[in-house]
Amino acid sequence: MRASAPKYAPNDGVIDSAKAALGDMLVEAVDRVGEVSLTVNRDSLVAAMTALRDDPALQYQQLMEVAGVDYPDREERFEVVYHLLSVTKNHRLRVKVMTDEVKPVPSVTGIWPVAGWLEREVYDMYGVLFSGNRDLRRILTDYGFRGHPQRKDFPLTGFVELRYSEEAKRVVYEPVELAQDFRTFDFMSPWEGAKYVLPGDEKAPDATPAPQPEAKGAPTPLKAAEIAKGTEEKTPPQAEEPKTSDDTTKTGVGQPHPGNQPQDKPADPDVVPPKDGGQNQ
Repeated sequence: MRASAPKYAPNDGVIDSAKAALGDMLVEAVDRVGEVSLTVNRDSLVAAMTALRDDPALQYQQLMEVAGVDYPDREERFEVVYHLLSVTKNHRLRVKVMTDEVKPVPSVTGIWPVAGWLEREVYDMYGVLFSGNRDLRRILTDYGFRGHPQRKDFPLTGFVELRYSEEAKRVVYEPVELAQDFRTFDFMSPWEGAKYVLPGDEKAPDATPAPQPEAKGAPTPLKAAEIAKGTEEKTPPQAEEPKTSDDTTKTGVGQPHPGNQPQDKPADPDVVPPKDGGQNQ
């Protein structure tokens, strides 16, 4: 049986066609793990996308997704990633541009109107600015949200938490309060001889500590006579009367049992006839 996954056209010639169509706008082209990724100049993004859509050798008509990636160690920490689909050639392409917190990325809403909401998501999650987007505002977080959650330096707990207040009869915002502080856990079992004081041990400071198990092969403190005496004391006791039966009245063997008589058993053990007859009769 063949795989049900759709087949895509091979990557043969895609990079060469992209280099011919983009020229100096192309910064890098990579074919890795069966996927082609193009890095283009940020200021030439709109012209590069138009060429990828209209060039007869490429024809990437649809914008499927816009995503962001954060690399805090880079000078331009953000990557804006565009995923394109060619319907006529049945092929997918990835296009990337680099930017930072203040340099805007040209909007591609003039080519694909669907990019309006996709660019808003990247702005909301990463704080990347898009020049030319007429409705660049948050789309996933709440009103008045501080920061951008997908940035690597955003705290995991956030800055505020919300809850419904019965007193105010509305949702209220409050500073984050953790139910308990972060703790460190160790996985040493106390039955294996923990080296720290267990909770509750401080209540009995004068208690005699439990003896530690001896190492394998350690000498015993008992003398040979004591060991022999202990062995003699463990001799199993003899039964006063053997457990036997002279007849079957005490054991119940052979007693009539309902349903265990020959006349109560069906001729074929695998077929049980119903009481009211039927196809098994």
